[in-house]
Amino acid sequence: MNMTPSKNILIAYYGDDFTGSTDALEILSKSGIKTALFIEPPIPEQLARYPDIRAFGIAGMTRAMTPDVMEKTLKPAFEVLKDSGAGHIHYKVCSTFDSSPEVGSIGHAVDIGAEIFKSGFISLVVAAPNLGRYCAFGNLFARMGIGSQGQIHRLDRHPSMSKHPVTPSDESDLRLHLRKQTAKKCDLIDILEIDKPFSETKKTLEYKVDQGAEIVLFDAIYPEQMASIGRLIDTYGDNKTPHFSVGSSGIEMALGDFWAQTETIKPITLWPDPGIASPLLVVSGSCSPVTAGQIEWAIQNGFEEVFLHTEAIASQEELYSLEKEIEAATNFIQNNKSVIIHTSKGVNDPRFARTAEILQKKGLNKSEIQTCTSRLYGKALGQIINAVIAKNPVRRVVIAGGDTSSFVARTVGIEAVEMISPVTPGAPLCRAHAPGYPINGREVVFKGGQVGGEDYFGVILRGKL
Repeated sequence: MNMTPSKNILIAYYGDDFTGSTDALEILSKSGIKTALFIEPPIPEQLARYPDIRAFGIAGMTRAMTPDVMEKTLKPAFEVLKDSGAGHIHYKVCSTFDSSPEVGSIGHAVDIGAEIFKSGFISLVVAAPNLGRYCAFGNLFARMGIGSQGQIHRLDRHPSMSKHPVTPSDESDLRLHLRKQTAKKCDLIDILEIDKPFSETKKTLEYKVDQGAEIVLFDAIYPEQMASIGRLIDTYGDNKTPHFSVGSSGIEMALGDFWAQTETIKPITLWPDPGIASPLLVVSGSCSPVTAGQIEWAIQNGFEEVFLHTEAIASQEELYSLEKEIEAATNFIQNNKSVIIHTSKGVNDPRFARTAEILQKKGLNKSEIQTCTSRLYGKALGQIINAVIAKNPVRRVVIAGGDTSSFVARTVGIEAVEMISPVTPGAPLCRAHAPGYPINGREVVFKGGQVGGEDYFGVILRGKL
């Protein structure tokens, strides 16, 4: 499929999961770049329904895929991005860089993108200081939680990411991490170089590329350093020969900050107050300790909970009836009670181990279990949302869990989302476009496992911090 290139599109991106994709949507929207986030690569007719956008994204699921499946998925998606006329193409990954050679390989995505876009080099920006993600001398540091005041940890010592059930972080140097996933040479513009005058840093960058650097990682620890990175990257991208980059929403931060300095765009500082939306419906497929703490806070502060019987779902799959969960959630909603339907309260939840054991007995390995549970839980949670909101006046829905969220979004029929207002960093309040489905026109938030403070669900209920 070919689309007519547009000179209006500044940047187009592919996100390796849904929650990370909405993070990039938020950064672009706050920068004053009207953006639509699609579930699937948009066809020209779909893009025509969003004539005012200057950026668009595709919310993918590659973070949970094996390399061969990634290749089949990314090649056609990247071709769509290439045909868009965008000056910059971004493969958006989680700001904690979770990946491995076997699952969600960022290195493999780099190789695919290099083949299709043929950039002189690939920019790698993972630092996102506004989200509590910092890169110094190639090593990634992450605050515990996004939009919180949690302690900052080196990635391989991070209490959550070092214990990730599928892709635990055992290396904080991103160059060494990538070396396990791609043979391409990765060099570094370190934190000392970033603060030098532009001409000097540009000369260093050109020298490294001339010496064979195929990927260049950029350090940053302060928000004001991002525009300098954006200026360097923007030099290499235009509508005819787009520049391919990989990284967190730090790419959008860097380019947005630079474009604001050049008055290419005008950041939005005032947003509408979305107000309280009670009762709030929350579905969670997350096993993150951050989300687990948020669920506990919510229950202690007036939310009701519904346990999803994950063992039964793993055993029976499509044959399992969700009637009890739907009925329980509906009763709470009809009594004006906000409700959370969850698959676990962290990896110590007994359901987590018991479900994995059931799937192991079916012959699935660790990565296959992750993919299977994301699909099963995502579909189940999506069906619950469809049933509950079809008959109840629910205005706002929260979908938590980076890997399950993409399956939830597809089950509820979302075509695209656009940002309404920022609420907490990394998870904006959005409007769902889902023609023919109950969620069409309603407010939705997609929350990653590391996003938010302890009272996160209370914040979303109120619509503001």
